[in-house]
Amino acid sequence: MSDVRQLLASLQFADSAFPSGFYTMSHGLEGYSQDRLVSRGGVQQLLAGLLLHSVGPSDATALAAAHRAAGDSDIELVQEIDQRLFASKLNAEMRTASVRSGHQLIDLGAELIQQALLAEYGERVRLRRTPGCQPVAAAVVYAANGVCTRDAVASDLFAFSASFVGAALRLRLTDHRHAQAVLLETAGAIEQATEDALARNLADLGGCAPMADIMSARHEKAEARLFAS
Repeated sequence: MSDVRQLLASLQFADSAFPSGFYTMSHGLEGYSQDRLVSRGGVQQLLAGLLLHSVGPSDATALAAAHRAAGDSDIELVQEIDQRLFASKLNAEMRTASVRSGHQLIDLGAELIQQALLAEYGERVRLRRTPGCQPVAAAVVYAANGVCTRDAVASDLFAFSASFVGAALRLRLTDHRHAQAVLLETAGAIEQATEDALARNLADLGGCAPMADIMSARHEKAEARLFAS
């Protein structure tokens, strides 16, 4: 695949209009907002913290490892990474959100791309042999599209960030102009989280953001919710 086509593929899957289910998630932001722990000025700092200490060490690390395994046609390792990532998510809400988004990505990926490993992975998810977490599903789809590991990780972290900022808009924690400033300012954190994920061993998979886990647990039992997570 040409460099241009790889770039287009990474842009397509990172686009906020891509039907991955991210639009239904706030990635914990709604919980912070409900408890009045974040304001307009704190959105970027919270996003960067999640990228570096939660999403990067967990989802991005799993994506990098699964992408390499998919490139080697090692479906058993892809499945192991998927299961490890699912087990590392402490909150039922986050596990459910990841799996729902992952299943949508697998279904759409199978429609768009005819590739043996993607089909095998989708079948294992259908048979419930593996959970189908979003980062692992993304890794398999990106690999099937010929997108390199670094671009796949960076694209998915950007998709997360765009989804997070979109949730901030709906929660009235920002406006459209400030949202773009937040995304631009977060580029450094995305770059750092990408490089760290690429260098991290699978044994080190798992983030440490206790407050985010608490907010997710509280959000799970909230009486009124705009987002699924």
